[in-house]
Amino acid sequence: MAIQPAGTPRRTAFLLSQLGSLSAARFAQRTKELGLTPSDAGTLRLLGHSPGLSQRSLADRLGAVPSRVVPLIDSLEARGLVARARSSTDRRNYELHLTNDGRAMLRRLRAVAVDHEEELLAALTPAQSAELGRLLALLADGNQVDREIHRDPGGPVAD
Repeated sequence: MAIQPAGTPRRTAFLLSQLGSLSAARFAQRTKELGLTPSDAGTLRLLGHSPGLSQRSLADRLGAVPSRVVPLIDSLEARGLVARARSSTDRRNYELHLTNDGRAMLRRLRAVAVDHEEELLAALTPAQSAELGRLLALLADGNQVDREIHRDPGGPVAD
């Protein structure tokens, strides 16, 4: 067995899992305070980056079956955060857009995300935080993890 340098975690995957769970739970609590689930937040973020996505494209991007996305969009639409509009290129499809309230909520979510990250990384120096981000990006790329979308291993669109 190789000797670990002082301060090096022996069970890196375990620690990543623990910190991932902690981060997800804290973020879920923060989104709940806004009246959202993490799935709502992820959908708003994706539509903010890609306005006009069809429901099918959204489902594909989330790794979900379309029937699981419909109630998610129904809920966001009922709260005035998302609007459906018939596609101008394919009348069978709806394009999804954030409403003014949806864009305002996305701004609130971005502030929550900044606070969340600052809290989680508070034990690190700015240089350590930057290095951790670089290393995590390498791990994500090496494991074909989409850095923009959270896919829950227990289900593509989980609350």
